[in-house]
Amino acid sequence: MKVGICTLGCKVNTYESEYMIETLEKAGYEIAPFDSFCDVYIINTCTVTNTSDVKSRKMIHQAKKRNPIACVVAMGCFLEANRTYQDEAIDIYVGNKNKSEIVSLLDQYFVKKEEIHVPMDPKEKFEDMFLSHFEGRCRAFLKIQDGCENFCSYCIIPYVRGKCRSKKPETVLEEAKRLVENGYQEIVLTGIHTGNYGVDLGTSFADLLKELVTIEGLKRLRISSIEATELTEEVLEVLRNSSVIVDHLHIPLQAGSDAVLRAMRRKYTLEEYANIIEKVRMIRPDISITTDIIVGFPGETEENFEETCVFAKKMAFAKIHVFPYSERKGTKAMELLNHLDPSIKKERSRCLLAISKELELQYANKWKGKEVGVLIEECKEGMSSGHTSNYLKVKVKGEIPVNTFVTVEVETCFPTYVIGKVKEREVCHH
Repeated sequence: MKVGICTLGCKVNTYESEYMIETLEKAGYEIAPFDSFCDVYIINTCTVTNTSDVKSRKMIHQAKKRNPIACVVAMGCFLEANRTYQDEAIDIYVGNKNKSEIVSLLDQYFVKKEEIHVPMDPKEKFEDMFLSHFEGRCRAFLKIQDGCENFCSYCIIPYVRGKCRSKKPETVLEEAKRLVENGYQEIVLTGIHTGNYGVDLGTSFADLLKELVTIEGLKRLRISSIEATELTEEVLEVLRNSSVIVDHLHIPLQAGSDAVLRAMRRKYTLEEYANIIEKVRMIRPDISITTDIIVGFPGETEENFEETCVFAKKMAFAKIHVFPYSERKGTKAMELLNHLDPSIKKERSRCLLAISKELELQYANKWKGKEVGVLIEECKEGMSSGHTSNYLKVKVKGEIPVNTFVTVEVETCFPTYVIGKVKEREVCHH
């Protein structure tokens, strides 16, 4: 039987889909492209914005249209946020808790051919998943944590992912070792609130990092995202002492105005955020720091937005992921006054994206004429490309085997990538 999987949203969903692929293949299913004719379609949904909801529904309906007699499984955050949602295109409804049960759910469906609704209970324990491979990628994601208890006023995720739960340190280490043994030289740690790892186990993210960086054969360890407040002295100490942790951190800012940060219920001021960035750069002067910023939050004035633009430039981010504020039913921000017109949000997004382009080029130009270490991830049409430790995308002429480290001299810079020439093939940690 052919199964097509569509993954929307975050790296955690990508990891969970990868786990399902592994377990489905072991059970004898054949994984096929989602846009092909399949017997089963799985849509691993997202609900972080209204656009995510629309896309989730669209993918569900596309699947049923492609094969009206296929079993369509809808799972994840969209279902959790809309628990009473009914759709004749869906045969199996699953929240975030039982994704690992996919094989038995399909077995059950094909015996009775009846709609299945898996109860979406509170998530008390971490749902263990264990990966050996990451299809078609050179870097493997490793999910170490689930849930969030920050309750930022704009965010629905704590309501759909539940409270913080962590994978046991020994299981994380075992999985990381298995991935390295299987040829993965770079591992990306993912979670819903990654830096909060271990809060439920009496351990900490710093303790886990200390163990992971000692794994033999692991060249790069990347953190998918971390809150500024979680860059503790202990985490910074690991950053100082280990070259295995890459020269890139994604540290969400969300707003460059203290008034907006307070309304968002973020846990820091601009001064605190700037101090943490300064500490990081004292340890790693050339580090690439990327961020998320929401524009058009309820009550955000022109002056607040201007502050954000000034602060973003001052922080010299290597890239800004810009999100227009999206209304989410059930969040505190919905109760705020002065919701902004979509045209204002659109214009502010455009301005901030232009600043991001400027900053991206500024950061890339720092590397012109310098040598950088690149892990080759893709090879097509006579060009090879991959990323540096600091997440610069690098393209070079010639076909170099995927998963090879090469040293490249950067020659030409663009905002989204640089072009260079290969100097030598070696393991390198720039």
